[in-house]
Amino acid sequence: MNQAFSHRRGSARLTFTDAAGAPLKNQTIAYELVKHRFLFGFGAFDAVDAAMESTPPEQKAVLEDRLGKMLAIFNYGTLPFYWGRFEKEEGQPETQALLGGARWLLSRGVKVKGHPLCWHTVCAPWLLKYDNAAILDKQLARIRREVADFKGLIDTWDVINEVVIMPVFDKYDNAVTRIAEDLGRVGIVKAVFEAARELNPEATLILNDFDMSPKYERLIGDCLDAGIRIDVIGLQSHQHQGYWGMEKLQDVLKRFSRFGLPLHFTENTLISGDLMPQHIVDLNDWQVSDWPSTPEGEERQMREVEEMYTALFAHPQVEAITVWDAVDGKWLNAPSGLLRRDNSSKPAYTRLNELIKGEWSSRGSLVTDDQGRASLSGFLGEYRLTCGQTAAQVNLEPGRQEYILKL
Repeated sequence: MNQAFSHRRGSARLTFTDAAGAPLKNQTIAYELVKHRFLFGFGAFDAVDAAMESTPPEQKAVLEDRLGKMLAIFNYGTLPFYWGRFEKEEGQPETQALLGGARWLLSRGVKVKGHPLCWHTVCAPWLLKYDNAAILDKQLARIRREVADFKGLIDTWDVINEVVIMPVFDKYDNAVTRIAEDLGRVGIVKAVFEAARELNPEATLILNDFDMSPKYERLIGDCLDAGIRIDVIGLQSHQHQGYWGMEKLQDVLKRFSRFGLPLHFTENTLISGDLMPQHIVDLNDWQVSDWPSTPEGEERQMREVEEMYTALFAHPQVEAITVWDAVDGKWLNAPSGLLRRDNSSKPAYTRLNELIKGEWSSRGSLVTDDQGRASLSGFLGEYRLTCGQTAAQVNLEPGRQEYILKL
């Protein structure tokens, strides 16, 4: 066993009985990990259209094929709540469409996250007609509405996105930067987190940013000092200009793990074509009509994905990694997906499947003793146990548990 992953494993003492409660003596029980506890995620935006009855059949078939490939590996999906698209006209949110996407994913065993509740980019332009006090009221009301409407379906949220740059963002006017200037970084984080917590006290609330500099560390520290309850630190890792490499990755892990909070790599991209030029400061400034995946780039992407996922899975505070683009040609038209534009699998997809479903999975068989007991040890998560035609499920959690199961 690779000791680097020992914290990802657990054990349980199982007692098996028949329907009448008698112990199943000397029986062979097959077991298989069917769902990791660790969150292997992807940008699941396509689930919204896949769930809609109005989506043309030929488009739906393409989407279902793509999503089927992703769901074969991943157990965690992010859905889009960009305010400017979610509510193009004030008072007319796309709630039903997003509810459909969330239910579509949940029915297939996928945990769902909403992204984001507050962000200065893709902000609703109709907010600009209001003064700052009204903007803040509407922003907080928007958060309460979404958190309440989706409670039980989406209980994990990127509450606020890219706060480090938010109050000094100057590429164009937007309502959220206006209120961030008034409240300050800590003030706006406090306001939006409190609004989200109010409607779902048990939700997992994430502070998310692309800025891996000490500025983000200071923001986190200042927020914690101000008594703001942050459940997870979100770390974006868009690598359009090249792989971070182990030195930077380990540096980021060391600096952000010092807060003692779970870490989620919320938006991960690794390119399988030519890299974006290094002189580009804002990735959004690189606009190209064609950005192909290449055989050489795909091999490089596979190696980088394997190294990065292995390092993150080995770190005890990392709880989630999300591939941002399932398929090429999404954000920035980049070849950043695990699938090509025609939904065919790249080497990185194949290797991740081998790791998540193979090397980091657990399956085998147990034999019960005269008391119907057996021990299960493996990677943490949900297991299916079968004996003949009967089956049971059990969750392997950290530490050692005891379960009585009827088969």
